[in-house]
Amino acid sequence: MKVERLGDLRLALGEGPVWHEAEQALYMVDSVGQQVLRFDPADGSVHRWTLNSFVGSLALTDHGRLILAMGSGIHLFDPVSGALEFIADPEAGDPVTQLNDGKTDRAGRFLVGSVATDMKSETCGLYSVERGRVTKLDGGFGLTNGPCFSPDDRTFYFADSRAQRIYAYDYDLASGAVGPRRSFCDTAALGGIPDGATVDTEGRLWSGICGGGVVGCWRPDGTLERTVAIPTELVSSVMFGGADLDTLYVTSIDPARVPFLPGGEDDGEAGSLYAVTGLDAQGLPEPLYVE
Repeated sequence: MKVERLGDLRLALGEGPVWHEAEQALYMVDSVGQQVLRFDPADGSVHRWTLNSFVGSLALTDHGRLILAMGSGIHLFDPVSGALEFIADPEAGDPVTQLNDGKTDRAGRFLVGSVATDMKSETCGLYSVERGRVTKLDGGFGLTNGPCFSPDDRTFYFADSRAQRIYAYDYDLASGAVGPRRSFCDTAALGGIPDGATVDTEGRLWSGICGGGVVGCWRPDGTLERTVAIPTELVSSVMFGGADLDTLYVTSIDPARVPFLPGGEDDGEAGSLYAVTGLDAQGLPEPLYVE
């Protein structure tokens, strides 16, 4: 196994990596920097789009655009023209929450949760966006992260980072409905909170453990299989990419540049992007949001 820091990319709050198979490129966001980024592993080049709001996550769409979860709601973004098209803001009436991490299911829905910016409220929700229509699926969270789906589409995983817990739901791909929430695993013993996550072809869940300096890998029964050490503490999200989907890309956070992480120090690596190879694991292609 090899962990490699990629170039000199340093983000304030790196999040939401998504592998674009057709382009063989990695998209991600700098949430605090209010940017969407495209990283090309072939030559190390980075393209940035600067927006006007916090950007929690992104997903690819079937029309070549991106769907963005932003502080100002859910938008469609055209990377060619730079145009933003507003869809909805399901928590517009809550002054302390904003949208955060999201992923697309294999029927083309975007599932997204929110974060309480006061770091204490537990009013955050989980939403499904289907062709512009928003449905609330669950609520009562403090800081949502890590949405992802089992290979057979029957289980949806979702974390409340403040509770240091990843949950699982029975998932109906045909209707987009979820069953009752149940505990999948607890991350306290790893020294941090569960952040962005993905699932591999074997059904194992991989999650960045923010504050723990590791990526955790759990079997489908919730048993911790292994951890992968990353050279910085605030590991934020993970995504398989590369030609064979066997490279795990890992984003991170620079606490010195994030206002709501007072006292944080730059360790010389914080905010970097990493590639982990030799894991003997393969990811699944990311679905497209159906516009």
